[in-house]
Amino acid sequence: MRVSEQRGARLLERVLAGVPSGENPLRHARELPERAATPVPWPSWVPEELRSRFASCGIDAPWAHQVAAAEHAWAGRHVVISTGTASGKSLAYQLPVLTTLAERPKATALYLSPTKALGADQLRALSAFCAADVRPAAYDGDTPMPERDWVRAHSRWVFSNPDMLHRGILPAHAKWAQFFRRLAYVVVDECHGYRGVFGSHVALLLRRLRRVARRYGSDPVFVLASATVSDPAESASLLTGVPCEAVTEDASPRGARTVALWEPPLLPELAGENGAPVRRSAGAETARILTDLVVEGARTLAFVRSRRGAELTALSARQALSHVDASLPERVAAYRAGFLPEERRALEQALASGSLLGVASTNALELGVDIAGLDAVVVAGYPGTLASFWQQAGRAGRAGDSALVVFVARDDPLDTYLVHNPSAVLDKPIEATVIDPANPYVLAPQLACAAAELPVTEACLPSFGPVAAVRRVLSDLVADGALRRRPTGWFWTSRERPHASVDIRGSGGEQVAVVEGDSGRMLGTVDFGSAFTSVHEGAVYLHQGTSYVVDELDLSSGLALVHREDPEWTTQPREVVDIAVLSTETSRSFDAVSVCLGEVAVTSHVVGYLRRLPTGEVLDQVPLDLPSQTLRTRAVWYTVPPSVLSAAGVPKADVPGALHAAEHAAIGLLPLFATCDRWDIGGVSTAMHPDTGEATVFVHDGHPGGAGFADRAHAALVPWLTATRDAIAACECPAGCPSCVQSPKCGNGNEPLDKAGAVAILTAVLDAVTAERPAA
Repeated sequence: MRVSEQRGARLLERVLAGVPSGENPLRHARELPERAATPVPWPSWVPEELRSRFASCGIDAPWAHQVAAAEHAWAGRHVVISTGTASGKSLAYQLPVLTTLAERPKATALYLSPTKALGADQLRALSAFCAADVRPAAYDGDTPMPERDWVRAHSRWVFSNPDMLHRGILPAHAKWAQFFRRLAYVVVDECHGYRGVFGSHVALLLRRLRRVARRYGSDPVFVLASATVSDPAESASLLTGVPCEAVTEDASPRGARTVALWEPPLLPELAGENGAPVRRSAGAETARILTDLVVEGARTLAFVRSRRGAELTALSARQALSHVDASLPERVAAYRAGFLPEERRALEQALASGSLLGVASTNALELGVDIAGLDAVVVAGYPGTLASFWQQAGRAGRAGDSALVVFVARDDPLDTYLVHNPSAVLDKPIEATVIDPANPYVLAPQLACAAAELPVTEACLPSFGPVAAVRRVLSDLVADGALRRRPTGWFWTSRERPHASVDIRGSGGEQVAVVEGDSGRMLGTVDFGSAFTSVHEGAVYLHQGTSYVVDELDLSSGLALVHREDPEWTTQPREVVDIAVLSTETSRSFDAVSVCLGEVAVTSHVVGYLRRLPTGEVLDQVPLDLPSQTLRTRAVWYTVPPSVLSAAGVPKADVPGALHAAEHAAIGLLPLFATCDRWDIGGVSTAMHPDTGEATVFVHDGHPGGAGFADRAHAALVPWLTATRDAIAACECPAGCPSCVQSPKCGNGNEPLDKAGAVAILTAVLDAVTAERPAA
């Protein structure tokens, strides 16, 4: 073994040496071998001048996967390249685009990324080997108004994002006629980031883009780039609406890596909600690990889930380092959204050069930013998907050296399951991207925008989804007066375009503005539905690392007034939730247990909130007077009759707590099988539901019309519930804790909960489902 290959293992030994006596947080460690590169010759169609420009930037020969994807695009085939972090996916689209722009002096191209920062990084990199007449330029929310006319008139490669395409380009497509007439390529970067409701909006947005391009006589080739995802061809085809080829064999070099799964210890001196045991926080553990790695001289990037967490992790590490060496604290910093561009760039350069040894970052450094050769990456809390985890882990060892990756589990059912089931992280295929463009709550506003751009005709209906479903939504829009039906199609009726009122990153509903009362400065917005739980009176609201407390929530004017304050406590809403079955799409009976999928109405009523200390201690409960809300969405549910409950040994008095615990854990584990966060979904459990007549557990999507998560849960029912049961059973707590059955979003104060009863019920359901074929 070479010295470089031992680097990751040595760093892990150093970190373990700093663990206090009696603790053993390491749950698993695995060595991932290095991978040699597979370079290939340049395609014959790439001009010599372009090859020379790449060579001057250090690219002497492309890798096999770059050429494979480029060949598809050059031949006019839509393609998705799905390979790992730092595998050079950019070159795969730069080759065909730059060659086409050189050969066809009037051709144009459009680049789309989920974040402005990623687009800016790609634009900066492109300028090093781009011909002068291409004039690549950004057209996003940061582009000054005087420059926008110049970009539209002169740039041949425009770098933008879905938000600007939706609000600024497509509504004004007549001004972009010359650009659209010559549009040859559309690049969709980091396309695995388009999931859930946002992804569903973007899928329809790309269909609108193709429709406008065809109006001006072009039919652009789509080139998508993504971290590794399950079935990238299917995912990319669903996103774009066109069949896509997939390139997945990664031919780039990769250094060896040591991956460690780390579980912070329980703190016996502390007790959480209902006396549950509490673990040391992932942030505190990450700060300690970061400190040890910086002392060792290892360039380290720590990914933390929140902006505030990133700041606190960096601050804790700096404080610890000040006791070791007075020069070390200044070599650690935080990196997050909200920094000025020049501040971010300085931090990136300092980390890349080695003058900065440690950075605690949000996922702002996950995508696109070219930071290579790091010695270690610490991931504080599961980032939501395996694709994101490997994207973050890929920042380590990118220069071919061995490196260390440490995954630090939060006090959460999914994190706990993963550190105790290493194969779920290290051997499991990356999950599929979940989007549902046919969701009527997404399709309706998108069709309204499409009609305002160009009349919707019979010929274009199939491009928007199943024709029958599209017709139903169009009929509803006509009935509401938004559209007018004429023999030639559906027309927008108002002089004011609908685009500004459609939030593609949410559900398209109303927004509540969060405003600082003293200064009148608007801090941000939250969607109307989230306002009840995030900006109710007394809530702690975080903005760019600064804490505010809400003084008043005025729902009629869509305004939440706040003042700056940094209390020692946080707030957690308390709500009462009811669920009604509206329609059952699929019902399967397994002896006495049934499993269903369908549409539900979820009625929630926020009745108060808890104030909690960071230790988990509850200070008090404050009542609230807010109206109830009803959400029509999709859910998966299973029913358990009394005979099964009795046979499982669950007494009648314990059934509510057992079902409640099973529901919490199932919500916590679903992100393992669907690309969602636990905050994207919800659940209800009851010992006797009026619509089913039996004990029932519901897990539902948290967005109007659904986002595909309940459908994914239904499809993966057995592995999902198996993982849920195993996670509860493996937890070392005696009666339930945040690592297994307690939920941070529970509206009932995590009462009642029965850990043992949950295991018994889940076992009984799984036994029934796996032993029987579905009854007809």
